[in-house]
Amino acid sequence: MKIVLEHLTKKFISRRDKNEIVTAVNDFDFEIPDGKLVGLLGPSGCGKSTTLNLICGLETPTSGKIFFGDLDVTNLPPENRGVGMVFQNYALYPHLSVRDNILFPLQNLKGADKLSKEEMEKRAMEAARIVSIDELMARKPSELSGGQQQRVAIARALVKTPGVLLLDEPLSNLDARLRLQTREQIRRIQKETGITTIFVTHDQEEAMSISDLIIVMKSGILQQIGKPQEVYNDPVNLFVARFLGNPAINVFDGYIKDHKVYIGEDVVGERDAEDQEVSIGIRPEAFIPDEKGPFRCVFDRVETTGRDTSIVCHNEKCTSDEDVRAIVSADEKLNHEDGIIRFSLKPYKVHVFSKEDERVIR
Repeated sequence: MKIVLEHLTKKFISRRDKNEIVTAVNDFDFEIPDGKLVGLLGPSGCGKSTTLNLICGLETPTSGKIFFGDLDVTNLPPENRGVGMVFQNYALYPHLSVRDNILFPLQNLKGADKLSKEEMEKRAMEAARIVSIDELMARKPSELSGGQQQRVAIARALVKTPGVLLLDEPLSNLDARLRLQTREQIRRIQKETGITTIFVTHDQEEAMSISDLIIVMKSGILQQIGKPQEVYNDPVNLFVARFLGNPAINVFDGYIKDHKVYIGEDVVGERDAEDQEVSIGIRPEAFIPDEKGPFRCVFDRVETTGRDTSIVCHNEKCTSDEDVRAIVSADEKLNHEDGIIRFSLKPYKVHVFSKEDERVIR
């Protein structure tokens, strides 16, 4: 099911000031292809969950339209949209077994949609099989792990054979290992079913690891949409560059002069742009230790984590919240005589942004 949002906007009256209008979603205009898993990504309060609620019909847009395929569903009730929704808190019925939790949406179907008991059982077992909980059908939610409960919630959403599956922060309540396992399960389930899926998260690693496309939001405004690695490698502005990446991108004050990009007195690249002050983002993996390299930092320490080594250093032009961090191979030989370490830089990992509007200067 293809999803199209046309100039979708949602405004609320502020709870603090009745005269203040808050724009939670601002002029969203994009298309989600059929059968793809899309990560809706951004910091808390950026409008991710509101966008999801608009798509499923729990919220009514202030303006704009929503299409499922060629069907305008903007004013269609949630129960008629063919959407499956999975929430952060699972919302399972504690007194019902896994089987009955999965069956519950089917038991409430009426009229022409009503199913026989045999068909309901068949669908419930198939949904349970897809999420690998078919051996747990007799248990109550309290007898399950967090990851298993989350899979029950997904099975309950799948049992209605929805055209669209919406997941709102589905992994937030899980520990680190379960998060990893469950996100891999979500990707497998989506591939197996082919259902168009929107996955809301503030965790960029989650979104990038399982999504076909990611949509990055800030303050209700769409910042960038694209394949995860493409967005990471080619951010359109400083916000996207800062938001994606772990460790975070290193950001420096710099300037362009005669088409050369400077941090302090060190030339770190070239841009065909007029002379101006700029912000320069350098990914941690961009650094290559080089005794004759053009970029200098004050060496602090080395942190080794098995395969990789993090070089922690300082530069007076760095504006990041943390020290400069460079990731290199653990086999790399480091030379930091007189406390200074020099680097060459991978050009495609160095991003230059306008000070005026923070947009990238390519």
